[in-house]
Amino acid sequence: MSELILHHYPTSPFAEKARLLLGFKGLSWRSVMISPVMPKPDLTALTGGYRKTPVLQIGADVYCDTALIARRLEQEKASPAFFPEGQEMVTATFAAWADSVVFQHAVSLVFQPESVAVRFGKLSPEAIKAFLADRSGLFSGGSATRLSAEQAKHQWPTIMARLEQQLQREQGDFLFGEPSIADFALAHSLWFLKATHVTSPLVDAYPAVSAWFGRVMGFGHGAFSEMTAEQALEIARNATPAPLPDEQFDEPNGFEVGQQVVIAATDYGVDPVAGELMFAGSEELIVRREDERAGVVHVHFPRFGFRIEAC
Repeated sequence: MSELILHHYPTSPFAEKARLLLGFKGLSWRSVMISPVMPKPDLTALTGGYRKTPVLQIGADVYCDTALIARRLEQEKASPAFFPEGQEMVTATFAAWADSVVFQHAVSLVFQPESVAVRFGKLSPEAIKAFLADRSGLFSGGSATRLSAEQAKHQWPTIMARLEQQLQREQGDFLFGEPSIADFALAHSLWFLKATHVTSPLVDAYPAVSAWFGRVMGFGHGAFSEMTAEQALEIARNATPAPLPDEQFDEPNGFEVGQQVVIAATDYGVDPVAGELMFAGSEELIVRREDERAGVVHVHFPRFGFRIEAC
């Protein structure tokens, strides 16, 4: 069995989500550190241009977006489940809402001037400027819009009051009783806010949410060890992509197996990835591409939240 290799950096909220997913499953994995900002030549050698963090690599298969990473980890180890039986739709839908709406609010709150001054206090003005410029580029060209800090502050109490009520009345210890993908999709945005004393009170003021957050973080990150980017690329070069899913090819817009296509996120980080379409299922798209450093790889994307176009 090929090792699970996570390409990430420590302060990425979605990377924290992936690390918690691995911890919840009790999986062992290898850690490859990547830059928080572009360029990321080692990562894009694997992905073909996709730049968002994190990315999961298993041999010559590369999984983009934590929504799909969760489903791949569910295949790796079915129990405990991210999508409890009978709650698959509600947990996945809540997770999609948390990963978009709650995260959008968290980003605006974290990047308000008072928070930036503390969060990046040890960086040089040039480094801060470069980081903010990179994030401006990340959030341009897609459907996601930057929520003003004022509007995020205005709406945040509603989000948190609803969560507080849900957790106070839920019979179990988690959002839907037993732990699920919903908990991890919400926790990483709150983890982002908890990083400094400026934004931490936005979570700490809600006792039931704070107690729940501690339980989610208690799953930890699993067992991991470091790996270099070059080692990860060598693994990809020497591996063969896994067999395609045993599921009917389903592409309602007429794309066909073997067709040259471009796939990109629709919200932000919309850098396109070109390749040969190998598979289109209910949840997943797979393209084949070849890179002189990574060799032949299959790059996997969620169907939801991504677009596909002919080259």
